Amino acid sequence: MTALLSGQTERHLCSRREADSLGARVHRDVVEPFRQLRDEAREAGFELRILSGFRSFDDQLSIWNRKVAGERAVLDSDAVPLDIASLDRHELVLAILRWSALPGASRHHWGTDLDVYDAAAKPDDYEIELVPAEVRPGGMFGPLHDWLDSRIETGSSHGFYRPYEEDRGGVAPERWHLSHGPIASAYFRRLTPDALREVIAGAEMGLKDEVLEHLDEIYERFVINVAPTP
Repeated sequence: MTALLSGQTERHLCSRREADSLGARVHRDVVEPFRQLRDEAREAGFELRILSGFRSFDDQLSIWNRKVAGERAVLDSDAVPLDIASLDRHELVLAILRWSALPGASRHHWGTDLDVYDAAAKPDDYEIELVPAEVRPGGMFGPLHDWLDSRIETGSSHGFYRPYEEDRGGVAPERWHLSHGPIASAYFRRLTPDALREVIAGAEMGLKDEVLEHLDEIYERFVINVAPTP
């Protein structure tokens, strides 16, 4: 189970052929609920697509290490790049965690969580950034997310909800992030600090000692501090 929770196996994922039709690999039990939501979105005038589905431990570790090294932007709460040279080690860890999950603790590891967008609203030459301006009311993908909100509120979203719906002082709000609650909740309950500590201890990870020293705080603030499953 630890390998699944931490993104170190793909045994729970859909087939490559199914992934091709969806745009990303997801948990095998998420395929049909997403297809149903996608079809209903199409009837409402949207082309619901997955930008990011399953993300392995190594993928998440690469994102983390590139941010630690300054090779990828670290953003403040307004999604503005920070000068990481002005941050101490602990401040940098917290800044990265605001927008990027700790390797081993990403909900994307489970294949239950998806970053989505409206392909019908995206210009051909536009590169999606996954920033608040894209998804807020009036933004490029705002209408899609207004529609998704209405489905979630009425319990007609086929199990999908927003774990980062609001700012809880941990992960920044991510309106583009959907989670299939019925499946994700089972994994959520099994992800413990001890399991995370074991996975991180064996990784070649920037700021590892800082993370391990403060892992209990990180776990409480950035891992389990999410909206409850409806």
